[in-house]
Amino acid sequence: MQHRHIGTFLLGTWLLFLLSSCSPFSKLQKSGNDEEKYKGAVQYYNKGEWYKAGLLFEELIPVLKGSTESEMAQFYYAYTQFRQSQYLLSATLFKKFYETFARSDYAQEAMYMYAYSLYKDTPSFNLDQSNTLTATAALQDFINIYPDSKYRDDATKQILELREKLERKAYEKAKLYFKTSGFNIASYKSAVISINNFQREFPDSEYNEELAYMKVDAEFSLAQNSLETKQKERYQDAISYHQAFIDKYPNSKYLKQSEKMFETSQKEIDRLNTLEQEREKEKEKLKNPPAKVTAAN
Repeated sequence: MQHRHIGTFLLGTWLLFLLSSCSPFSKLQKSGNDEEKYKGAVQYYNKGEWYKAGLLFEELIPVLKGSTESEMAQFYYAYTQFRQSQYLLSATLFKKFYETFARSDYAQEAMYMYAYSLYKDTPSFNLDQSNTLTATAALQDFINIYPDSKYRDDATKQILELREKLERKAYEKAKLYFKTSGFNIASYKSAVISINNFQREFPDSEYNEELAYMKVDAEFSLAQNSLETKQKERYQDAISYHQAFIDKYPNSKYLKQSEKMFETSQKEIDRLNTLEQEREKEKEKLKNPPAKVTAAN
């Protein structure tokens, strides 16, 4: 019985191979001339059979150099890869097209599709965003070169989406430093630096209220965990961050927490000032010790 099943499977596989080898596509690929292959590739392309069209165009491109069909074969081939979600390959092909055929009627579309392919290949916000920066630059270059293009609005929208991704990445990075800052002073410092960078790069972000509060908290916590010689300066920074926070967000839900840290910072500065004054008095005493009293003769 087992041998019968194996024999049936092998027969089915052989019949499938035989049928596929006799298909119109296989015949065209094996025995068609260049003109027939090009015509067939365009037909497959128009029917949305991207894989078959791509195979034929890839085979034709080297032999069509210098012909009138060469330009369109390369343009169509780039699209077949894009339609199969091979975005890095399609980006390479579209870029090569507009560089090779700079005066083509399709050069503008190819440049946009190069940038759009990069856009489609960008990762989620929690991964490395190098590709996102590259895609953003490519889209902006396209807008700069073709400011009146029909693709301008789409490119602008895509840039905004990519900036939102970069914004989310920077926000999560700052929050991560803040969440882990309880383990070491370096993370407190990194949290403050990351928040400063975020506020500078994304001044209109919806995350800025929360991050402005987190900056107060991080600097206050840094002061508490610092050596006494550095505490005063860091408490003063926490006060400055608090004042900037309440000036911009006077009705914030984080207001009470920030005010508590502000009040504690002021008390700590007063305490540190008192210690400094006492130490100065001790130094003065050491410099000018009281005169010794001698017994009268």
